[in-house]
Amino acid sequence: MNEQAASLQIPSRQSDVGAAEWQTRVDLAAAYRLVALFKWDDLVFTHITARVPGRDNEFLINPYGLTFEEITASSLVKIDTVGNKLDDTPFPVNPAGFTIHSAIHAARHDAQCVLHTHTINGVAVAAQRGGVLPLSQHSIFVLASLAYHDYEGVALRDDEKARLVADLGSKNFLMLRNHGLLTLGATVGDALLNMYFFETTCAIQLRAMAGAPDLVSIDPHIIATAQQQARGATNGMGAGALTWPGLLRRLDRIDPSYKQ
Repeated sequence: MNEQAASLQIPSRQSDVGAAEWQTRVDLAAAYRLVALFKWDDLVFTHITARVPGRDNEFLINPYGLTFEEITASSLVKIDTVGNKLDDTPFPVNPAGFTIHSAIHAARHDAQCVLHTHTINGVAVAAQRGGVLPLSQHSIFVLASLAYHDYEGVALRDDEKARLVADLGSKNFLMLRNHGLLTLGATVGDALLNMYFFETTCAIQLRAMAGAPDLVSIDPHIIATAQQQARGATNGMGAGALTWPGLLRRLDRIDPSYKQ
């Protein structure tokens, strides 16, 4: 058991919420733990949200101040679209996290989960004028659904929401210039797998640019069929559905306390 998480003595919410919400809480807590495991976290300064099933105007976010390896299903904070906490919890909510995620959840009802990171690889590529380049197989899945949003400072102002949503459009990958990476998914697993491809794409690009003066780019026609190729490579399951059970088993072997 994670001693840090246990020492917080957060009471279980399992009996207080419905089965669908509890499963979403468990999946979201798992995503936070996986982000920490993969070293994509930035102390306490990034965030992942998930819509409460059947409640279009409510979503779950991390308790601000807990590190990602401490987060459990019961510690997640339920808020509404104007930032009001709907749980009896002593923990605050990251205001920048609320600004970004509330805007996207309000506009994209197909997005069950929104995941945002400030990784070194992601921010480094976000600072490059050319953004994501077609250099790897990983990159074709990102480029097939990629949008960009220019940096406007720490995301605290409501007036940025409209521009953020307009830039995102119908895409599932968003590069926040000079800031970081953001992915959407119809499930928590989909959002996490999208971030895996996004982060890996950025890491490969930086290494390729550092190691070779003449890079080979992928044909745009191949990128245009990336989503079809992804369906074929996963037998129609989708990468999130295919890999999520194994990721949960990996977490269970390391520390199953995320389920509490």
